[in-house]
Amino acid sequence: MKEMILIVDDDPSVTTSLSLLLRQAGYRTQSAATPAETLDLIAQQPFQLVIQDMNFSRQTTGEEGIELLRRIKALRPTLPVILLTAWGSIQLAVAGVRAGAADFITKPWTHQQLLQSVRTALSLAAAHSAHTPNLKREEIDARYHFRDLIGSDPKLLRILEVIGRVAATDASVLITGESGTGKELIAEAIHHNSHRRDAAFVKVNLGGIPAQLFESEMFGHVKGAFTDARADRKGRFESAGGGTIFLDEIGDLDAGAQVKLLRVLQDRTYEVLGSSVTRTVDVRVISATNRNLTEMVSTGQFREDLLYRLNLIAVHLPPLRERPSDIPLVATHFLENIAKVYRRAGLSISEAALQWLQGQPWPGNIRQLKHLIERTILVSGRDVIEVEDFRLPLEMEARESSRDSLPQVGSMTMDDIEKAMIIKAMKYYGGNISRVAEALGMSRAALYRRFEKYGIEI
Repeated sequence: MKEMILIVDDDPSVTTSLSLLLRQAGYRTQSAATPAETLDLIAQQPFQLVIQDMNFSRQTTGEEGIELLRRIKALRPTLPVILLTAWGSIQLAVAGVRAGAADFITKPWTHQQLLQSVRTALSLAAAHSAHTPNLKREEIDARYHFRDLIGSDPKLLRILEVIGRVAATDASVLITGESGTGKELIAEAIHHNSHRRDAAFVKVNLGGIPAQLFESEMFGHVKGAFTDARADRKGRFESAGGGTIFLDEIGDLDAGAQVKLLRVLQDRTYEVLGSSVTRTVDVRVISATNRNLTEMVSTGQFREDLLYRLNLIAVHLPPLRERPSDIPLVATHFLENIAKVYRRAGLSISEAALQWLQGQPWPGNIRQLKHLIERTILVSGRDVIEVEDFRLPLEMEARESSRDSLPQVGSMTMDDIEKAMIIKAMKYYGGNISRVAEALGMSRAALYRRFEKYGIEI
């Protein structure tokens, strides 16, 4: 039997139109006009979803809706709730999500937007209810296709179980973790285990797109939209239509680009540069970053409403050093693949060398391990790779890293580097704020903001 949805609004025209739309889509519906009636119905009937308004009187603050949401969650914690309001604001949207809302839609809505939100909320709730803790790797592999994700560490298995369950939904996923931990592989695994697997998987490195080209790259342009626009260009979102778009380095977006991306995530609409025609897009969004977006929100560098749109499901990948038991498996996997490429049949890594690999810090994570194994195979002429065979390539890697005087890729974020340089400059100039600001190329006010941001005591 199709899911039962409760529609809560004091405007009969809203409940009638929503009920008609949802019933045409195959759902069963019931309506309520007040918070009290809503709570009574939820206590009596097994609804699978609630779509509720935010105001039930002349107030337009949304406080009534937030209070009703909290009471619904107290009564049925796992019941998904979608909020509706004609008085949309960042603060109200964030407050609703913080209180447990599955989504937030402003009036007037589009049918496609609302039905997409309903499908995602219902499928995500079903995925959560299907959670099976402590699955073994063999059980996970029997359910999903994770051939390129190597390892059986409990931390990795928990991640695989989560992405396996949510892959079948259209929920947006935010993947975080240090550089080289395999965020792109996780994104690809989600796509290949979803109903969109036969459509496009479009990868976008946002850190490599200049701010002035963001609209053209993401949404496309028409001929003549700007000086060098000599022909129509298809944007990344259009290319990903029906499939998945992977937005890597999402933390590198500037404020203007964040606003433009937010519109696509909220309304599933966009305009091609140079055209006034609004287009719709059917795409699943997966994003990734090695930056702390929550911290960036607190410092005003990242929009909080965009963060909540992106991380309906949040996946954090642990660094390789935190799952040492997987290092032999990952190393052997890379060795076998590289041996095929270089036609070196019979290659293996000794037990002593595998143990030595487990003891390394791997600041560059899986990517660094792969590069080291490939370099070692090229340098060594042995069929059995020993500890000493790894030492020379690792020393070469360290020398190359030290030549540019920058930290190992993946070992520090830009915030870490900035904080370290400020502390170093403070020591060098004996705490002279003016000299430090001048040396770092920033104003005193900007430097003081960095002190507060990084918790640096003056």
